[in-house]
Amino acid sequence: MIANATSPQSSQATVKSGPAMSGPVADGAAQKGLTANAAAQEGAAREYAGDLDARAAWDLLARDKEAVLVDCRSRAEWSWVGMPDLAELGKRVITVEWQRWSERGMQANQSFAGELAAAGVSPAQPVVFLCRSGARSKSAAILMTRAGYARCFNLAGGFEGPHDGHRHRGTAAGWKAAGLPWVQE
Repeated sequence: MIANATSPQSSQATVKSGPAMSGPVADGAAQKGLTANAAAQEGAAREYAGDLDARAAWDLLARDKEAVLVDCRSRAEWSWVGMPDLAELGKRVITVEWQRWSERGMQANQSFAGELAAAGVSPAQPVVFLCRSGARSKSAAILMTRAGYARCFNLAGGFEGPHDGHRHRGTAAGWKAAGLPWVQE
């Protein structure tokens, strides 16, 4: 479960355990007296700045004039499902597709980093990435951290969140479920 604002470095962060660790990471963890979970948290901290729930993302965008929200869903999702509305904060959502529709189906946007830079997002700004449920946005946060962007966050739960008990999105977690402003064409 994602706390109000979690970071892989935070004690509140939930880290799923994976296969047993071996090699340099495990050896380094053992030398530091870290458990496998703590070593995984330390490794995740290098991947991106952490996960934020929708309310924590809104609060960051409200208090930090440099912080930006990047919606990395597809054009179809922006049009048909809706988009966050940051007008109340005097900001606009930056839209850069993580994947694009092609004759072969959805394909990775090979120009993602360049399009983000062309949209005016600098490596020094806090960047919150948002997708439908938090998977694509986490990948975007990791990629851009590796590209030198210092503070990339994933909006866990995304715009619509996971399915609820009735297999509907938008009620269990995410931007919509948090009651944050959004618009639809």
